[in-house]
Amino acid sequence: MSDFTEFFHQPIARRALLACVMIGFGNGYVSALVVLRRSSLKMGTISHSLLPGIAVAVLFFGLTQWSVLGGAAIAALLVGLGSLFLSRTSRLDQETALGVLYTASFAAGMLILRTLGLQQKLDEWLFGSIVGMNDSDMWIAYGITFGTVLFLTTLMRPLLIFLFEPNVAQSLGVPVRLLNYGVFAVVILVLVSSLQAVGCILSVGLLTIPAATMRLLTNDARWMFWGGGLIGALGATVAFFLAYPLDWDISSTIIVVLGLFALLAYLFSPSQGLLLRWVRER
Repeated sequence: MSDFTEFFHQPIARRALLACVMIGFGNGYVSALVVLRRSSLKMGTISHSLLPGIAVAVLFFGLTQWSVLGGAAIAALLVGLGSLFLSRTSRLDQETALGVLYTASFAAGMLILRTLGLQQKLDEWLFGSIVGMNDSDMWIAYGITFGTVLFLTTLMRPLLIFLFEPNVAQSLGVPVRLLNYGVFAVVILVLVSSLQAVGCILSVGLLTIPAATMRLLTNDARWMFWGGGLIGALGATVAFFLAYPLDWDISSTIIVVLGLFALLAYLFSPSQGLLLRWVRER
């Protein structure tokens, strides 16, 4: 505990704790979109497409913070929109097109980064290094989190109509197509902002588990947003205090803790809990 106290008093530790709270809340808030649209697996494949974008950006523009973020965002957009284009112009469905695009591009990205000798950075981009976040990373994550929460909260009413009844939303004058692209862009931005923290492999956990947990606890869609944000922030904070004493990787610990939260909700939810339902039936 004395070692942890000394570590906690270092600026890098306090920065990591703040990043856990901020990124956990932002991803948890947005995870409601992913769960309500039933697109968790789609986001998983798109998260893997961040790597080839980084590889191409580093190859042409060098290793800078903006080349990494820009390359990751552009690659995710290209793979997501490319899969939609393939599904509309061929016999392939969108899920199959996603599988083809992201696996091929992911493998190409791995080869490029290994050729460039970026093995250490490759591990960080795959699995994250929240302790390694600098001030610029923090400001970018803060800006994306604040902007995302403000955008979704402002448009909450038309957004919920769009998510549950897109035809009704269109008849009420809601710009469904524009909102659809806006939601996709928001999810991509949040995905990119958490790249440094949890990597492109584990990021889908942050974008799915918090709202999935709330889905087991409430039927109120609004609470899935705010509750998901609180669960994401709480899970990341608990993981921070567990990881150092146990000598665990913080990024992996965040996903494990969130997974345990989901398991507890699955077993003990007042309305949906498996054990409580069993007790009532008995």
